[in-house]
Amino acid sequence: MPERKYYRKIYQKKGKREFFLKMSFWQKVLWVFLAVFFLFLFLFVYYIRDLPRPEDFLERPFIQSTKIYDRTGENLLYEIYGEEKRKVVPLKEVPEYLKEAVIATEDRDFYHHIGVDIKGIFRSVLINLKVMKAAVGGSTIPQQLIRSSFLTRQKTIGRKIREIVLAIELDRRYSKDQILEWYLNQIPFGSNAYGVESASQTFFKKPVSEISLAEAATLAALIQAPSSLSPYGENKEKLLSRKNYVLEQMAKEKYITQEELEKTKQEEVVFTRNLQPIKAPHFVLYVKDYLEKKYGEDFLKEKGLKIYTTLDWGLQELAEKAVEDRAKINEKYKAYNAALVTIDPKTGEILAMVGSKDYFADPYPKGCTPGKDCLFDPEFNVVTQGLRQPGSSFKPFVYATAFKKGFDDKTVVVDEETNFGVWGGESFIPRNYDGKFRGPVTLREALAQSLNVPSVKVLYSMAGLEDSIKTAQDLGITTLDKPPSFYGLALVLGGGEVKLLDMASAYVVFAANGLKIAPSFISKIEDSEGNIIEENKKTQIRVLEPKITDLINSILSDNEARAPIFGSRSYMYFDNYQVAAKTGTTQNAKDGWIIGYTPSLVTGVWVGNNNNIPMQLVGATSAGPIWKAFMDQALPKFPKENFSEETNNPINNLE
Repeated sequence: MPERKYYRKIYQKKGKREFFLKMSFWQKVLWVFLAVFFLFLFLFVYYIRDLPRPEDFLERPFIQSTKIYDRTGENLLYEIYGEEKRKVVPLKEVPEYLKEAVIATEDRDFYHHIGVDIKGIFRSVLINLKVMKAAVGGSTIPQQLIRSSFLTRQKTIGRKIREIVLAIELDRRYSKDQILEWYLNQIPFGSNAYGVESASQTFFKKPVSEISLAEAATLAALIQAPSSLSPYGENKEKLLSRKNYVLEQMAKEKYITQEELEKTKQEEVVFTRNLQPIKAPHFVLYVKDYLEKKYGEDFLKEKGLKIYTTLDWGLQELAEKAVEDRAKINEKYKAYNAALVTIDPKTGEILAMVGSKDYFADPYPKGCTPGKDCLFDPEFNVVTQGLRQPGSSFKPFVYATAFKKGFDDKTVVVDEETNFGVWGGESFIPRNYDGKFRGPVTLREALAQSLNVPSVKVLYSMAGLEDSIKTAQDLGITTLDKPPSFYGLALVLGGGEVKLLDMASAYVVFAANGLKIAPSFISKIEDSEGNIIEENKKTQIRVLEPKITDLINSILSDNEARAPIFGSRSYMYFDNYQVAAKTGTTQNAKDGWIIGYTPSLVTGVWVGNNNNIPMQLVGATSAGPIWKAFMDQALPKFPKENFSEETNNPINNLE
């Protein structure tokens, strides 16, 4: 009996299959169409019950803020909060070119589709399949409005179906202009500004009805990534580039002429200053940028996180004061900016960071384009963003490479006029800073006195160009990514561009007796319930042998050896501390450097002009006073430590 039922089912299935196979092509198409139609109808009915009231588009739930603290948790540096700055404006008060800018970049077929753009979806799928990643989205303005208002960002099929269904129903119920008005009043622009009116007031300090075409294109550019493209973060240039892209799309859609496109591209966009309370701004924005890239802006606003950074607020205040005081004096010598960073060499923790002499300075001078032709760019973080030539502060990496190959501080080279052949199309005949030659000198004297000709000989005949670059990279320099021939022998004189943070991190290896640890800026992150969701667990790795760092530390802290050039009471000298230091000055005095350290503290200072205008100072007299003022007050806060007992320095037993 069971067998009879079993075979009956088989015959029934076989009959249905044969019935389907006997259908004509168009009958099959009809059946498939009906199946898809009823499936869509079911989904539509299922999800349509969740369509909110239209007035709900202007209502948002309360969300908890994220707080960024110093290392103690006692000083609140910054708050990323969910309170939304919003002022609703009718569509008639929004300039036509802002509407057009948004439509051209976000949904060019907005006035022609049914809430979703079928062609756009297929187009984005094809592009994404071609590049094998989600590079292009196909969401329309109604979809974005639905998603930002009611749906989570979780990428699931169910959420996408719901988004599409709700977008179609939204488009069916309301006019295009009504949807566009809701959208322009709803979307985030970063800096807690929601809606075009709030964004205009936040970034340009004017009603949205008064903004220019360039400003409108900038607001439209922010929609794609309001957090990472913020004009107050590290990606201002990317924002301005995106603004130009928006203008190009407007020209492509015939909203503006080619003449208007070229003219508006050249127009300077001036942003108002970020007035939200903030301490250690360059450091905090560096931390904030990391957090937003890793966790997302919405997560930071909603979860009430506590970010405990590595910043030492006491040292930060000392650093800001040292930079501020001396930077004013340096202006007499045409040096208008300065930056400082200090790191704990045992942990890699950034203890203080000053990215420019005054983050809160007045807005940029008229005609000054931030990051390009300014003597001083307040918001640009020279520590983490600036690519500058390091001058002679690069020399220790070359000498360390020579020491690895068996040479030592007693090795002798001849300081004399030397033609090293043709490099970069012309003969390379370096000169010493004072124009003099000293004959035979030891490597100790050559490095301590920063003699150029002997240093080039060390690179040329002892260390080697490729190996010196490898040493610098091993120690933490991340920017020397061109072939060795690009730098040539000028590398030892600072011919490659570096970042101040990288330089200080590389000197950490000397201070830590050959151990490297990546710089860190977050100690731990807790959620609103006190659970740790991230904690700094970076460890040291050996990249140099102690005997190498012993020699470097001994030479750079040898006051007697450097005295013939710098004097016995230079900015690098301390009565009661063993401190190693190296200055650097680039060609034509465009950059002044000093990196100095003890086993407890590594501090780097840069002085110069953002637009590379030469100064009338060298590194020792431009960066040196800032570094000295900071170290004088910072060192007593740490235990007095000398470098390794194995060093040859005669003052290695200071009390």
